[in-house]
Amino acid sequence: MPVKLIKQYTVFLPNVPGALSKFVELFTNEGVNIVGIASEIRDDSGIVRIAVDAERKVSHLLTGAGFTTIETQMISVELKDKPGELLRMTRMLSEHNINITTVYGTADSGGTDRVLLNVSDLDKALELLKHEMGVK
Repeated sequence: MPVKLIKQYTVFLPNVPGALSKFVELFTNEGVNIVGIASEIRDDSGIVRIAVDAERKVSHLLTGAGFTTIETQMISVELKDKPGELLRMTRMLSEHNINITTVYGTADSGGTDRVLLNVSDLDKALELLKHEMGVK
């Protein structure tokens, strides 16, 4: 199963109709595929995290459009969609003292889960996922 580094952009958005639409339109206009999205809304504003599968940076597009953004690298892991796979991965990282600071993901109908992770030690986590989990 594949494991790779991807980029995540975190922005603050107002909690109003159309704000998210205008935000994701920036990615669409540049032909950048969004592979994950998560949000947390509080009253009149929210934090949105967008994970993209792109080699080039897009933070300049976001700042040019007036967004304050934080760019981070995260790990994208594809796991078999079966009970226990997420437990096996999270337990293995924990046993190696790697803290998961952000996680979100999805499963598709083809039997694969995509899990997106921010971790305390990116390099060590990548090595472990590739070697101990049998992830490629």
